[in-house]
Amino acid sequence: MFEEIDQLKNHLDKLRPLDPRLVKNQLNDLILRWTYHSNAIEGNTLTLLETKVILENGITIGGKTLREHFEAINHREAILYLLDIIQKNEPFSEWLIRSIHQLILKNIDDEQAGRYRTINVTISGASHIPPDHTSLIDKMTQFIEWYHSNARTLHPIERAAKIHAEFVGIHPFSDGNGRTSRLLMNLELMKAGYLPCILTVENRLDYYQALDDWMTKKETKTFVQIIADAELDALKQYQRLLGF
Repeated sequence: MFEEIDQLKNHLDKLRPLDPRLVKNQLNDLILRWTYHSNAIEGNTLTLLETKVILENGITIGGKTLREHFEAINHREAILYLLDIIQKNEPFSEWLIRSIHQLILKNIDDEQAGRYRTINVTISGASHIPPDHTSLIDKMTQFIEWYHSNARTLHPIERAAKIHAEFVGIHPFSDGNGRTSRLLMNLELMKAGYLPCILTVENRLDYYQALDDWMTKKETKTFVQIIADAELDALKQYQRLLGF
């Protein structure tokens, strides 16, 4: 499943360091598309162009809610925070997860930002029922302990997929779990030297179904394949740009 991905990554690694102008251009494109798709998956109605205008010009879009504007701005800030985390080599921790979530809900729900839920919730449209809120401390502690003990036995793509899916299964926050999980997934990919990948709103139904199957049937292959396909798309974009 990962052979072509690793071959392309090796080709890309041989060309590093890349031209700073290319890196800057690709980062701006990544921030825009990642922000648009991750928010759109959760129901944000901003178009790709509207998201671009907000992020690059700070212009308010008529007919769109203040929350939708903040979701775009906050997501960009969360991506920049991930890059800072990588540069500083900060360890994976509950504090890091809470900090990411706090950025996601900034100016949207400051009272709940970075705080585990104190109520029981359901995931709309999913068969999986998240754990009782009273068990969240234990669940998150186990999640972090798994990461620092057994996670390294997995291929980085599979590890990133598991981080995403298991986090969504725990659903520790009352809101913003999906965005946070995709940020955590890409943080792991980037830490391992892979490219961040974008899960598109066009594939939302397959994405949701694969996540639900992971949590209810322990069927993990489909979701891992979705992440692998997205990573392959990201690498092929660089292949086209650099001709390797």
